[in-house]
This record gives sequence, structure tokens and C-alpha cells, in this order.
Amino acid sequence: MPKDNSIKSVLIIGSGPIVIGQACEFDYAGSQASRSLRDEGIEVTLINSNPATIMTDKVVADNVYLLPLEVESIEKILKEHPQIDAVLPTMGGQTALNLCIEADKSGVWEENNVRIIGVDIDAINITEDREEFKELMGKIGVPMAPQKTATSYLKGKEIAQEFGFPLCIRPSFTLGGSGATFVFTKEEFETSLSRGLEASPIHEVMIDKALLGWKEYELELLRDANDNVIIICSIENMDPMGIHTGDSITVAPAMTLSDTTFQKMRDMAIHMMRSIGTFAGGCNVQFAVSDDEKEDIVAIEINPRVSRSSALASKATGYPIAKIAAKLAIGYHLDELMNQITKTTTAYFEPTLDYVIVKIPRWNFDKFEGADRRLGLQMKSVGEVMGIGRSFQEALSKAAQSLEIKRNGLGADGKGYTDQDDVLEMLEKASWNRVFVIYDAIQLGIPLRKIQEITRIDMWFLKQIEELVRLQEEIEKYTLDDLPRELLMDAKIKGFADRQIAHMTRKLESEVHDKRIEMGINRVWKIVDTCAAEFPAQTPYYYSTFENETQDENGKVYTENEAIASDKPKIIVLGSGPNRIGQGIEFDYCCVHGVLAAKECGYETIMINCNPETVSTDFDTADRLYFEPVFWEHIYDIILNEKPEGVIVQLGGQTALKLAEKLDRFGIPIIGTDYQSLDLAEDRGRFSELLKANDIPYPRFGVITNADEARTLAEELGFPILVRPSYVLGGQGMKIVINHEELEHHVVNLFKSIPGNRVLLDHYLDGAIEAEADAICDGENVYIIGIMEHIEPCGVHSGDSNATLPPFNLGDLVMQQIEDHTVKIAKALKTVGLINIQFAVKDDKVFIIEANPRASRTVPFIAKAYDEPYVNYATKVMLGKNKVTDFDFNPKKKGWAIKQPVFSFNKFPNVNKNLGPEMKSTGEAIYFIDSLRDPVFKKIYSERNLYLSK
Repeated sequence: MPKDNSIKSVLIIGSGPIVIGQACEFDYAGSQASRSLRDEGIEVTLINSNPATIMTDKVVADNVYLLPLEVESIEKILKEHPQIDAVLPTMGGQTALNLCIEADKSGVWEENNVRIIGVDIDAINITEDREEFKELMGKIGVPMAPQKTATSYLKGKEIAQEFGFPLCIRPSFTLGGSGATFVFTKEEFETSLSRGLEASPIHEVMIDKALLGWKEYELELLRDANDNVIIICSIENMDPMGIHTGDSITVAPAMTLSDTTFQKMRDMAIHMMRSIGTFAGGCNVQFAVSDDEKEDIVAIEINPRVSRSSALASKATGYPIAKIAAKLAIGYHLDELMNQITKTTTAYFEPTLDYVIVKIPRWNFDKFEGADRRLGLQMKSVGEVMGIGRSFQEALSKAAQSLEIKRNGLGADGKGYTDQDDVLEMLEKASWNRVFVIYDAIQLGIPLRKIQEITRIDMWFLKQIEELVRLQEEIEKYTLDDLPRELLMDAKIKGFADRQIAHMTRKLESEVHDKRIEMGINRVWKIVDTCAAEFPAQTPYYYSTFENETQDENGKVYTENEAIASDKPKIIVLGSGPNRIGQGIEFDYCCVHGVLAAKECGYETIMINCNPETVSTDFDTADRLYFEPVFWEHIYDIILNEKPEGVIVQLGGQTALKLAEKLDRFGIPIIGTDYQSLDLAEDRGRFSELLKANDIPYPRFGVITNADEARTLAEELGFPILVRPSYVLGGQGMKIVINHEELEHHVVNLFKSIPGNRVLLDHYLDGAIEAEADAICDGENVYIIGIMEHIEPCGVHSGDSNATLPPFNLGDLVMQQIEDHTVKIAKALKTVGLINIQFAVKDDKVFIIEANPRASRTVPFIAKAYDEPYVNYATKVMLGKNKVTDFDFNPKKKGWAIKQPVFSFNKFPNVNKNLGPEMKSTGEAIYFIDSLRDPVFKKIYSERNLYLSK
């Protein structure tokens, strides 16, 4: 059956601000779905309150509504667009589903003749109501762990008495495992039960007998209206049951599952999907398998929507789940659609992987002082990376190199733990570094049997890591000069970085690189093609690997590189790596716009990034996608292969910016602002000297390079003092101190965690107002795209402040100073492209806090509020295609837009919620007001000092 031609206009519900448990994977899904529907000539209207994403950009949908995700907003949209026929709620995570149900209960869809597509309400209710779901599974013969529902404290205690400990408590209708936990004692149980009943919107919890140590698997499925079902991908959690799948290291395809058990699991998943309703679309099913030879299978849950894992599965297989799911939702059958990668076969096939992918989550515990860092049923990670390799070892190594946690990869960097008792305790209490700790444990000689006993991780994975440890020990016996070629080749095939091999052989990274090139050990690139090269792929989506040479029938010796560079002029855009606090989805928005603008300028565009959740790593965003770590060695080899005109670093946040120095040193052109200017702005001391020379006010300051210098300088400056390290992101390490003791303690910690850094001490302007400006500069002309005033006082990080665009309380004199300083600084830094400057205003005098000559967190917000494609313009300026004066700027200024930060403190109940110079928010929403008498503004303004910590 072809598409349902009665559907002419569809509403897509987004997922709102980014929080732990629901991140930009839904931005990716919504963007894909929108493009997919528009390809069919269907009008797409989108609602989402997140200004930082590409999903809420005009390039994605016909009508974009940046409104709160509430029933009232839906009613407003349907009034303005009575032509909307259908709503697709499966692309916006739990938030979209919950809103869809709420609107359904209010009769909104029925009143407006809007039908729900992609899922049916009964399917959502069955899967979310754990009691109903359990009954249904019993009916269809799918086993589940013993479990019962409690809707009261008393009922919960009765169930605990019946089952005995350990138990698992999961609140119904929550997100990212919110409130879910294991309990081992009566006291833990009582606290968690109360918390769980509160966390559930329907005050219901499911109490399960805990399956600790069982193995966990996920299957991603698609089904059409003809009841054809395919399994897109099997994913195995390296971590056993007990750690939320969003916090687990996961591997695709599944590695340690017997074929018989896999077939059983497939049948169960298909049976489950067919039993929950007659919808067409995507579905995610989770299972637990006993870690013994019996391999008993029990179902954990089913999500009748695209999930966090479906973004991962799409990137892992090259099969765009959300894109196809959207087409199935409007009536197409799988055998009527084309495979998006080969373009010659249908979408009714199950992808085959001739490589392995490994996902490692990225945490930010350092931002949550006092947080419980143990991993459990409640998700705590803020982002993730994915590595692709020809083996598990290579993919694991590449994922570890992608994390940006000051490690060179897995092991071989001198940063491992060497105390056996510490290592054993860390194995017991799984946290963010557990895979690194396993490596250290094997290095210390702790038996694999013991590690397996503690972690319950399958022995196959432990043996794979042990092989890496043994290879490191072997290489360390040699110097680089006498290192046998086969050992170096083995290390590269298994994913060790040049930097790690340099550490093992006591040499420099560049020396190892030169040595392997001399030995003919060159990186090659392979295509992600969905079908293990059975059919030719039309899509240039690559990952790198190393392979031994083979001989053809004519005796020619070769390695096969599938990424053959074209002779077109090319531009590389460096992505922003994994999401973390301080650097999130807003930089992905900037990268996507940068790619689109470079295409408009006639360049072939190349994207390098390793974040599976984002639109920038979609295989058809750039002309060529390298799904690789944003890590020097990988980037340099890609540059040598592609020979681009230059590299854009100012759109990928601090990740890309940090690579500017290496690019400059190797003579690779940086597009836009040059390295010297970028470095000058990052070096707090040198930047203040530039302000001094240009007669621009700044707080009294001084630079220290060791803790001894702090006291003398503090006496000169006077307290309170703002301590700021150079070259950091999201205010990392920044703190306001009020006495010598606090100052010394913080400075000692800083030099320990960021050795060799220059630390700036500023006299803190107590009670000042903070403001910031974003501008585009071509070296001569400057256009200020927006000036924002922070509602919270100076001292709260700009990312954690509510802010208004335009300012609500700055007089003409202050605004003139801000404009003059912005123009002067942009020119003095020889900016070509974007720049963000932050100001403190005290007694009508404007002081400079810092300048960032790159895309900032606020650029997407301003672009959405004023409805102008600022990143597109800035990229064209960087490429030298246009001057600032070429553009006809026409911002739509009406009322005020408020940027509202969103925090995920509920994941860390005992954490200090005070705000200061170090950023803690995970996302943001946008809210428009016509008047400063708006109750939302009044409430924010009245609470502006509530959480300020000194």
C-alpha cells in the first residue's frame, strides 16, 4: 500500500530542553522525520521549546513553534493551522508521548480531527502501565522477572516482604530511569519507595525481583502497516543488569549471544511488538539473559517509539530508523521504500555489519559536588561517543579516545591506578571510569576470574581487554627504533593511538606517526554501507581502520582505501564531540549550518565527529562524513587523505578550538579567525593586556603560574576574587573565593588538575549586572547580532543564567559602551567569523569579563529569537565569500525572548544546588514575552539571587 494521500499536514512534537535521560537523540529523530515527510510533499509543523537545536530551525520544518510543551500550545497551533491532519508523537521521547496522551485525554485531537500516527494510544498505555504490560506478557507467553505494582507505601512493603531483597523499584511514566534504584536493605527500600511514588506522575511503582548480574540486550525493530517486522540492530550491554542502558557501555552487533538464544529473542521481540497494538513505526525492546549456560530470557520493557538507542542503531548500521519510521507512519510498507545508503535495494532488509561499534557514555560528575557517582538504574550520563572499528578492541579504543577526559585512549598514558585496594573498591562501585579501571586491574595482575566475579561482565569482554594489556606489555620491551613492524601493526589494528605507542616507547607522538608511515602502516577508510559490501553504497560515510596488505591475482600488493578523495575544493568542519555540561547541542546546530553554508559556497563539505546523537553525524548532512574521534591523529590522517582548502574550528565549541594550535603548527589553514587570535583570547593574561592597550575597562587582575604567588596577588587585588583558569569550557574550575584559605585550597587543586595552566585572579565585581554580546566580524566590519542581559547577578555562569534578548534594564549609556567595546575587541582580535563577549556592568561602567572568538552557546538562541540565519552568514564571512556589509540584516524584534536554563539536579538528590561561575545546566528553553509584566519574567526576576553561591 502506498502512502496515505489524505495526510497533507503533520504536527511533530519535540522533546523540549535537554536533560539527563532525554538528550539530542530526539532532536536527530525529529529532524529526520521532518525531512522524510517533507520529501513526500507533506507540510510539517513542529513544536519544541529548545532553541539550541537544528530541529527548531527553519531549514527543518515549514512552521516552527518555539512554545512550552503544554496542551495550551498544541491548541494554539491547531487554531492557527486548521489544515493539520495528523500528529507524530514518537520522535520526541517520553516528553512528546506524555503530551500526546494529555492532549488526547483533553479531547484536543478529536475536536480538531487530528489523528495520531506512528503509534496508538493503547500501545503507549500498555507499555507505560507496568501492571498492564506484565499481564499482557503473561498472556502471550513472554517471561518477565517476578514483579508487582504498588500504588501505596503499604502495598509496597507487602510486596517487599513477599519477594525478599535485593529488589528493584521503578516508577511508572518517568524518563531516563528517573527514580529507579536497587535496594538491598529495609531502610534503603523505604526511602526509595517514597521517592519512587513521588517521582511517578501517576504515583505508581513497579517492584521487581532484582536480576543482578544477568546480561542485558536491546533490539531495534521497525514494523509497517502490513505487519512486516524487521530487526535493525542487536545491541549488547557490556555492563550487566543493574546499570541503566543509557549509562552502559554498549556494543553492536551483540557479541556473546548464542545463535539459538538470539533467534528466541528475535521471535519474542516480534511477538511483543505485534501484541501491543496495530501501529507502524519504530520500537525498542529490552531483554535480560541469565549469565549461565541456560541463557534464560526475560523481557524488561518495550518502547513503542524511537529511543536513545535507535539514534545509536541508525549511526551504527547506516539505516535511518526515524526517517523510515516516519514514512511507515504515513502508510508506506517497507518493501516500497528504498535503502537510503545503497539507493538500489529496498528498506525491507536487516542490516549486516562487517564492523563493530562501541558506545561509551560521557559523564559530568565534577559539576555535581557531593553526587553519588555509582552507576545504577537511574541514568546519570550527559552524552555519549561511538567508535567504529573492524574489531571490538579497535572500536573500544576509538570510543575511549573520543571521550575528551584527558586520556589518550584505553591505558598506555601513565594515568592508570596502581593501588590494588583502590582498584578493587572501584571495580565494586562501578562509576564513569570502570573500563579504565578494568584495564588497570588486569595490569596489576588481578585475575580475570576475580574481576568477573566483582563486575559480572562477560569473560569474553574481559579477555579482549586483557589482550590489549598484554600487547602493551610486549611493546614496552622495545624502543621505537627496534620495534618490530608486526607489533606496531598489531597495536594499530587493535586501536592503540600513536600517542599511546609513544608513551610505551618513550617517544613523541609525531615520531611514532613518522615511523609507521615509513613502515607503510597507513590508515585506510571503509564505508558504512548497511549490507557488508554486498551492494555498492552511494553514501560517503566512513570509519578508519588498519589492515594488512593483500595481493591481487597480478601479484600487486595493496590495502583497500574506500575514501578516495575527489579533486573538488573541500572544507572540513570539526564537530564538537560528546555532549557535556558547557558544550552541548548548540554547537551541533552551528556545525550543521556551517556545512550547509559551505555547500552553498561551492565547496565539498567534510564532517568529522563521533557523537551518535546528532544531526551533524547524519550520513547526508555533509558531502562526506568521517565518523571518527575528534582527536589529532584521526583528523591529521583525514586531512592528508582529503587535502582540504582549510578547516573550520570555530563552530565545534572548545573541542574543535583546542585543535587549532596543532593545525597551525602543521601548516594547515584555519578558516576564519587565525590561531594567534584564538589563543590570545583564551590566554586570560594576554587578553587583559590587549584590553589595557585598547583602553577598555576590565576588573583588576593578575596571572599566577603556581600556588605560592596567590597570596601576594590577592592582597593587591582585594577579596572577593574570581579564580579562572585559561583554556577551559563551561567555567570549569572557576570559583569566587572570599579569603586566603579558600583561595589557596582552590588554586592548589587547579594546578593539580590542569598542570601548566595560567590562572587569572580577578577582583570580583560584587553586585554587578552581567550582559553578553554576539557579533559577526570580517576583520574590518562588525555587526552585533544580539545583546543579552542576565537576570541573575554577575557570578552565576552565563549558561546557568536566565537572560533576556534584548536587555530589559540597561540604559543608553551602558548599551553604547557595550556596542563600542564589542566593535573594538572584535577588530583588535582580528576576528573573522563569530565572537561572543561577556560584560559586567557596575555603576554604569562596562567591564569586560572575557571574549570567545568562536560560535557561542547563545548564537542559536539569538538566531531563533530574531529569525535570522546568523551562522550561515558567519560561515560565508569565514570562507571569504562575503563581507559583513553584503548581508541585509532584518531581525524580527518584538517583545523579549528569555533564555531559561534547565537543570538535572533531580538525578543527584543530595547535591548542592547553588549556582556560581562553573556551569551546571544541561539544557535550555526559550520563552517569548510581550511585556515585562509577564508573570514568568516577574517570577524569574524575584528569584534571581536565590541560588547564587560565593
